[in-house]
Amino acid sequence: MTPALLLAILLAAPPAPPASLPGFDEVRPKANAPSFVIDINQATAEDFQKLPGIGPALAGRIVAYRKKHGPFRRVEDLLVVRGIGHKKWKAIRPYLKVGGEAGKK
Repeated sequence: MTPALLLAILLAAPPAPPASLPGFDEVRPKANAPSFVIDINQATAEDFQKLPGIGPALAGRIVAYRKKHGPFRRVEDLLVVRGIGHKKWKAIRPYLKVGGEAGKK
């Protein structure tokens, strides 16, 4: 094989993804990633209703809890709202953030 032919083959082949690097899966977008994320301290009841399993009554309780007790410090704080158990929280977690948590899911 001549050097020119070897060079042509190497340039024509697409590079393989570095799948063996740690954290590589974290950089790729997930297939089931949410199309939106809401800040739970800024969201309205209507915003909360866009989340899976959140209806008008539960959305109202979330907003009422926030008004009474002040802003949430972390998304896990939603677990204290009546109607949000671990299963529901786990389903809506990818859609939530608190303030400057951009990029966190």
